[in-house]
Amino acid sequence: MAEKEQGALPAPHGKYVTSSDLSNLYSHINTKISSIKTSLQLRKIDQDPSLKTVVGKVVHEMFLLNNLLNRLELECQQQERHQSQLKEFQESIEKDYDEAQHLRKNLPIYLPSAVPNSVLGLAVKSEEPCKGSQPERAKKPTKEAKQIREVPFLTAEEFECVPPYMRGRLTYNQVNAVIQEINKAVVSKYKMLRQPVKSMSSAVRNLVFRFQEQETKDTKGEFFIVEADIDEFTQLKADKRFHSILTILRHCRRVREIRGNKLIRYAVC
Repeated sequence: MAEKEQGALPAPHGKYVTSSDLSNLYSHINTKISSIKTSLQLRKIDQDPSLKTVVGKVVHEMFLLNNLLNRLELECQQQERHQSQLKEFQESIEKDYDEAQHLRKNLPIYLPSAVPNSVLGLAVKSEEPCKGSQPERAKKPTKEAKQIREVPFLTAEEFECVPPYMRGRLTYNQVNAVIQEINKAVVSKYKMLRQPVKSMSSAVRNLVFRFQEQETKDTKGEFFIVEADIDEFTQLKADKRFHSILTILRHCRRVREIRGNKLIRYAVC
């Protein structure tokens, strides 16, 4: 038969055993025999007095090696825990870094301004009496001008809390831009009111007269403007969009309305 391998021997069930199979079987049997011989020699090792000392040393060395492996395993586990903690710390730092980069790139245009302390500091210094000098007359204390209160800018969180139906298509920057213009009108109006009468022009005197006519008992101590002041001191138009922003400012308690004498006044909260 041409397909049969040359040198193959017949085997049960019609199969043939090749020479390579016989070689593998021979090697396997020799390995088993060698293992049996080693086992028999090890069984008799404790009967030889000369080898008992060697066996004792080997057992001692194995015990020390086992302890060393246990310590090494504990050290590996501790290092794994440290590595896990360092990885969490790295992830936390990377998250903080990404948030810081996001804040730097998306810094709001309008931020609440801090109240300057220079005026207060000067006022305190001016009240201190000079040493070694006594005034001849008791002078009346000068009445300090009240600082003009401005509308604080909205924060991003406050703007997000505004109901969607009230926001509409308005953006955070648009609302704060209107606040900036309202503050411009407030400051311009009350700076004009504090001018000496002799230094006023006729146009300014007419505006001051209108401001005074708009005052009521409800506006005492308040800083307010009306729509005419928006037209006078800013480039804004008192249109539907402007009134929508005023609604948001009232909702966020930045301004409030004072009505009277058929006039709506917008007072700074």
